Amino acid sequence: MKTIKAGYEILTPIDRSGILRQIEEAGRTCYKSEDKITETSAAAFVKMLIKRGHEAMIEHCGLSVKFICDRGVTHEIVRHRIASFAQESTRYCNYSKNKFGNEITVIEPYFWEKDTELYRQWEDACLQAQRAYFALLESGATPEQARTVLPNSLKAEIIVTMNMRAWRHFFALRTSKEAHPQIREIARPLLAELKDKLPEIFGDIDVV
Repeated sequence: MKTIKAGYEILTPIDRSGILRQIEEAGRTCYKSEDKITETSAAAFVKMLIKRGHEAMIEHCGLSVKFICDRGVTHEIVRHRIASFAQESTRYCNYSKNKFGNEITVIEPYFWEKDTELYRQWEDACLQAQRAYFALLESGATPEQARTVLPNSLKAEIIVTMNMRAWRHFFALRTSKEAHPQIREIARPLLAELKDKLPEIFGDIDVV
């Protein structure tokens, strides 16, 4: 059994000036103020849109992000129904094959230290699940049948594509202190990176 930490990867190349200009061109269509577009006007215009709550215009741009997390977290992510998803499938992935190193991969629960009894109990439960999964496969079960014993901690890769407005909503929910700690573990650093790369769109979102 392999244990890894949760993480993410931004798949969409971020061209800040291109994204802001695309939003500005969409927004100025509403006001028919395209004549006011300059080399430096986009940033201020986009910030103005967000400040006024005219966020429909930022739906004209989007991002794709790959999350590496456990399957419990993916269940929360897919509740964002406006998004498009592509998720690693336990129906078709056979973890007893060489392609997967003949083992399952689980996401380390960052809220337990490795030298604690809680962590050891979690690790033992995952190992028992792996043994049961392989035993079912060896007895003739298909991967989609054997997956019923796989743990919630099983690693899953999920690609999420949303427009910028939907991402703002995602961060408002998933970085909050009320959110599950394991989704905050990946949402908070992603937001920090986007606040740095696209401050006009995400800079006003405060993490509490």
